[in-house]
Order: sequence, then structure tokens, then C-alpha cells
Amino acid sequence: MGKRIVIALGGNALGSNLPEQMKAVKITARAIVDLIEDGHEVVICHGNGPQVGMIQNAMVELTRSDPEKYIPCPLSVCVAMSQGYIGYDLQNAMREEMLDRGISKGAATVLTQVEVDPEDPAFLNPTKPIGPFMTEAEARALEKDRDYHVMEDAGRGWRRVVASPEPKSIIEIDTIRSLVETDHIVVACGGGGIPVFRTEGHHLKGAAAVIDKDFAAAVLAKQLDADLLIILTAVEKVSIHFGKPDQQDLDRLTAEEVRKYIADGEFAPGSMLPKVEAALSFAESAPGRETLITLLEKARDGINGKTGTIIV
Repeated sequence: MGKRIVIALGGNALGSNLPEQMKAVKITARAIVDLIEDGHEVVICHGNGPQVGMIQNAMVELTRSDPEKYIPCPLSVCVAMSQGYIGYDLQNAMREEMLDRGISKGAATVLTQVEVDPEDPAFLNPTKPIGPFMTEAEARALEKDRDYHVMEDAGRGWRRVVASPEPKSIIEIDTIRSLVETDHIVVACGGGGIPVFRTEGHHLKGAAAVIDKDFAAAVLAKQLDADLLIILTAVEKVSIHFGKPDQQDLDRLTAEEVRKYIADGEFAPGSMLPKVEAALSFAESAPGRETLITLLEKARDGINGKTGTIIV
């Protein structure tokens, strides 16, 4: 029996510019169509950290060049832009790969809003990296010139950071569900979704934030009643004592074990920690639900129990 699967695909796996993305999505499509070929229903949620930062930087420079003609572009609008152009490349690559294999299914991108709480404390403590990696000197210059928040990102360089509130619900969930139930491959909650909060009447107002795509994917998977959440990352398995001589790769974890390792500080904030927290959130939300964490190219083997880390 095929499973209903939500895949959280990292934005960095899509490249940091348009030419890189065009190449990356072809590799991504092959791995995902492997799962479709095996009979699974697939919904894709992707990151957008490099892309949304690139878009907003371009908008800032445009505004500076002619402030009377161009007005600053809100971060929520930049997230929407990133959903559109990443989804465009992903759905075309998926369609091409499926047709090459004789699979007749539609692929569609849903511009997705995700509700957040305007009182979420995350707005007072920006932690979500966006945009390109920089040297500390470059980051400090942006901090001074543009009043950005910056921080070192898991030993890979410095990046701008913005607020990352907790996702509450998917606004377009009925549309996404309808597409899945009519045999479409759906790209949704791109970049974690466009963060919005409810105001007077039925109005939804965009928030200056970027939602973590792994947490958004967990909420999406819950609301779609998915069987499996797959979080794709840069390592084949979750590890404890990571990077040390006694590093231990983990095959299977219970919720209790995950909580213990989190309490012990085994997972790096901004790197593996949010992934295991999102994995835990979905896996314990209902009996039978599981989360797989692994590499993109190992997703098929992970579903078949050959690799990856399963959280139950």
C-alpha cells in the first residue's frame, strides 16, 4: 500500500541562484519521482532561505536606486515571490520526470499562507537564517548599514537572521487536500509558507518573518493526515556526539529518546535541533505516524527501512 508522504526539502538543496536551481531541481525530481513510482502520494514543502534573502536584497537595492519610484517590499511578499519561482521550477521538473517514466499525474504549486500568532515571542528574538553566507565583516557591515540581525550559522559562515514564529495552521489546506485526493503532486508551504495573522474581519496580514519549513511541513502533514513526514537534510542519519570520535548514528528513535537527547544538548540549534523537534511533533501526533530524516538521494531506501533515522 502506498503512503501519503509530506517531504520537507531544504532550500539550500535548490541552489543559491537561478542557474544552480535549474540543475538542482532535476536531481530532486528524480528522487521524488522514485517515490511516486512506488505508489506513494507526495506533497513537497521546500525551504527558501537563500532565495528569499536574495529577493529581499534585490528589492532593497532597487528601492535605494530610486526611492520615489520603488517602495520597500515586505518580507512576507518576498516569501510569496520565492514560492512562485521555486514552485515553477519544481513542478516543471517533476512533470518532465514523470512523463519520461510514463507516469500521468498533474503537478501544481499552491501559493500557501500559514497562520502565526502576532504575539509569538519569536518576533522579539530573530533566529532564522536567510540569504547568502558571508564573512563576519560583511555581516557586521549589514548590521550597521541596514539594521539587520546577523549571526554565525552552524560553522558555515555568517547570515542575516529574521523572526521564525511557530506555524499554527495552513490557510489553503482544503485546496491542497483536494489536489492530493485527485492524484496531483503538490508543492505547498514553500519557504515554510507566507506568514500571516488574522486581523479585523476576515483579513490576513503578512508578518515580517520566515517560518521554519520543517515545522510547517509537520503541521501540513498533520492536517493532511499523512502517514509519513520525510525531512531531507545534509546527513544520512541523525547522530549523537556529532563530529566527535565517538559519534553514533541512530537508526530508530522513540519520542522519549528524542526528548532525552534534546535535553542533553545533542542537536545543534539552527541545524539538527529544529528538524528533530519537527519530526517529534508529527510522529507523536497520532498512532502510526512516523518521521524519516535522511539524505535526498536516500529517501527511497529510507522508506524501505535500509537507511536514515526513523522517529516513532
